[in-house]
Amino acid sequence: MTDSHIPPPAPFVILAMPRTGTHYLEELLNAHPNVLSNGELLNPYATTWPDKHRLLRCDRELLELAYSCCPAQSDKKATHVGCKVNEPQFHDRPGFFAELTRWPGLRVILVVRENTLESLRSLIQARQTRQWLKFRSDNDAPPPQVRLSTADCEAYFKAADDFHARVARSFTKSNMLEIEYECLLREPATCLAAIWEFLGVPALRFSSTATLQRQETRPLEQTIENFHELRRHFSHGPYARFFDVGERGRAVAID
Repeated sequence: MTDSHIPPPAPFVILAMPRTGTHYLEELLNAHPNVLSNGELLNPYATTWPDKHRLLRCDRELLELAYSCCPAQSDKKATHVGCKVNEPQFHDRPGFFAELTRWPGLRVILVVRENTLESLRSLIQARQTRQWLKFRSDNDAPPPQVRLSTADCEAYFKAADDFHARVARSFTKSNMLEIEYECLLREPATCLAAIWEFLGVPALRFSSTATLQRQETRPLEQTIENFHELRRHFSHGPYARFFDVGERGRAVAID
């Protein structure tokens, strides 16, 4: 007796800039009995994928690994299987994005962060400490302050704008769902309800069982050494909003 009559899992992908809460989102998604998200497909250090040499494959073969031969979990009957890709990971594989757009039936979850400066600050902190995730059992020592150049900020802000625009024009509206990072943190149940409907899986009551913790609790002006210098530089341009340090800038965050 075979399971040949069972359709393959429906594919989805999480796309985002770095440090936008995608690990947290995956943790929430994987709480669903029918959803399996296997982490960063293009990250050579990701332990989710048993094939350590997978990145030697061509782009099409990589996607076949992700969606047709995906790592299985014995306790799940996954009807929807996914992975995630961060914007910088496309740079080393320039043809991968186009191959992704051609994958049949692909659903895209785009995670955006309202303040791109917070994403960049968090990315630099993680690189300096080599601590990419923080769990409840970890110590509470705050990450180090960082110093950012105006050139690096401008390049990163533009990269985020270009990436979000590229995703929006490359996938149909019916096959793409945008999730705001801040909304995911404030109202995870609402965001998950939208995702369940988008994927077409049975609704699951939200239960806060996530183990990931916020790494940085201080506001931007206390974590970027030259924050005020940067704010003056960007004060009359399109990115001035990133340097607003009012209540909105102190929103709860998980990096």
